[in-house]
Amino acid sequence: MQEITRLIAHYGLLLVFGNVLIEQIGLPVPAIPTLVIAGALAVDGKISAWATFGAAFAACTLGDVAWYVAGRVWGRRVMRLLCRISLSPDSCVRQTETHFERWGGWVLVLAKFIPGLSGIAPPLAGATRLSWAAFLLLNSVGVAIWAGVAIGAGMLFHAQIDRLIFGMEGWGSWALATIAVLLLGYVAFKWWERRRLHKMLRVARISATELNKLIEAGKKPVVVDVRSPVARSDDPRFVPGALLMDLAQVEESLEQLPAEREIVFYCSCPNEASAAYVAKRLMDLGYTRVRPLHGGLEAWVEAGYEVETK
Repeated sequence: MQEITRLIAHYGLLLVFGNVLIEQIGLPVPAIPTLVIAGALAVDGKISAWATFGAAFAACTLGDVAWYVAGRVWGRRVMRLLCRISLSPDSCVRQTETHFERWGGWVLVLAKFIPGLSGIAPPLAGATRLSWAAFLLLNSVGVAIWAGVAIGAGMLFHAQIDRLIFGMEGWGSWALATIAVLLLGYVAFKWWERRRLHKMLRVARISATELNKLIEAGKKPVVVDVRSPVARSDDPRFVPGALLMDLAQVEESLEQLPAEREIVFYCSCPNEASAAYVAKRLMDLGYTRVRPLHGGLEAWVEAGYEVETK
């Protein structure tokens, strides 16, 4: 136990700062266990609870501000980057947009407690041009609650956590090995979850060029925009003649989706997650001519094809 205590005494705040910052960057290294343990050790006077809170608050705010700025500068492209480096499913972007639509900037207060929302909320706040003042205020409240709850839980259950640490000390090097195995297990599970989602969404895409050829040939494909209202507000352009539907409305609007015609769904989320998801739902209902637009609206615009606005 003396070695652990010595490490906490010398590097505790640095470990807390680094762990929180790494998690906020998007890497799968959860910081809650570190904050809980630090809270327990604070009761024994081995580390300052207020200093731990300050380190966690500073690291979390630093990471969130960086992503907020990235969202303001590069817009929705940042979400694609996040979904590449994160193990969270790509659909987290759509879920975050839904929360923003319902709660606005207040979603930042609870974002840290909702899986998949924490990393996406700051850049989405930037992309939707939430003001600096509102972002800093609401995000700071959320970070303070998140860090305070974790550290407070450690202080509240310090006796049980102390016993756990003493027990792990008896394991010696096995303790570190156990922690490493648990972390690797978490990463493996998230990777499997991501692969499972991608396998489910692996539906044959149609390119922007192919869709344009269908339109020019008079095939009259049914094009459906399934972006969230937040995404449409951010970019009001759409493919000419496209129907605007929310994901929840698709099955309720089957009369507008004749099975004998080509049906193309598009969105603006990473890997066309929403479009592929709703396409698969229709395939499960017996539709055979449904495809998501590869690259979504961005691919259509980049190809130089006509767009409309509402």
